[in-house]
Amino acid sequence: MTVSLESSPRFRIVYQDQWLCAIDKPCDLMVHQSKLGTDRQFAVQLLRDQIGQKVWPVHRLDRATSGVLLFALDRETASAVGRQFMAQSVDKRYLAVVRGWVDAAGEIDHPLKKHKTAAEGQPSQTGYRRLAKAELPFPMGEHDTVRYSLVEAVPKSGRRHQIRRHFKHISHHLIGDTTYGDGRHNRLFRQHLGCHRLLLHAASLELRHPYECRDIRLAASLNDKFTEVVDRVFGQIDASRAP
Repeated sequence: MTVSLESSPRFRIVYQDQWLCAIDKPCDLMVHQSKLGTDRQFAVQLLRDQIGQKVWPVHRLDRATSGVLLFALDRETASAVGRQFMAQSVDKRYLAVVRGWVDAAGEIDHPLKKHKTAAEGQPSQTGYRRLAKAELPFPMGEHDTVRYSLVEAVPKSGRRHQIRRHFKHISHHLIGDTTYGDGRHNRLFRQHLGCHRLLLHAASLELRHPYECRDIRLAASLNDKFTEVVDRVFGQIDASRAP
C-alpha cells in the first residue's frame, strides 16, 4: 500500500511504500558522495535523515539536473529495480530547453564513449518531441533574434550525460550546460532571464513495481527558476524584461 506523506522541509516525496521512495531532487545537489567533489550534502544522506532509514539509489541524476530520483529501502529491492534499469525497460522522460528550433519529433542515434580514452562508443539512442518554440529579440552573431525549443527527451539507453551529449551532437545544446553547452546562450539566459541553472528536469519514471503486479508512474512537475523561464520564454511573457 502506498503511504501518503506531506511535503518535508528538504525533499518533496512523490512516492513511498515499504520498498521504494521517490523524491523531487532539486538542482545543484549530488546523489551521493564523489571522490572528486567537495560537496558536503548529498541526496542519499539527506533522505536517510528525513525518513529515518537507510536508502539505496537505483539510478543517477546529474548534480545540475532536477526531478524524479528513485531509491530502494533495502538491498534486495535495489537489485530488483536496478535490473529493470539495466534492461532499459524503465520509461524515463525529461524536459529540457535547447538552442534553436528542433524538428517536431525525432531520434538521436549516436554512440557515446564511456570515457575519453575509450576506443569506441556505446550504442545510444534518445527520442524527443518538441513541445514549444520561441524566438526572442536578442541579437547574437549575425542574427537579430535567437530561437529556443522546449523538448521532451526520452533516453532509450543509459549513458553518462546522454541527453546533454546527444543534443550537443545535433547542435541544439541544452541551456545552462557549462560542460557541453554554448556559452553565448548560457550568458544570455543569465543576463536577461536571471537563470543560472541547467534547464534539464527528470519529469517522470515509469516502471514495473518489483513486488506488486502493476506499473507505477512517478512524476515531478517543474518548479523554481525552470518554471519561470518556460513561462517567460515560451509564453512570450515580456521575455525582454531584465530579471
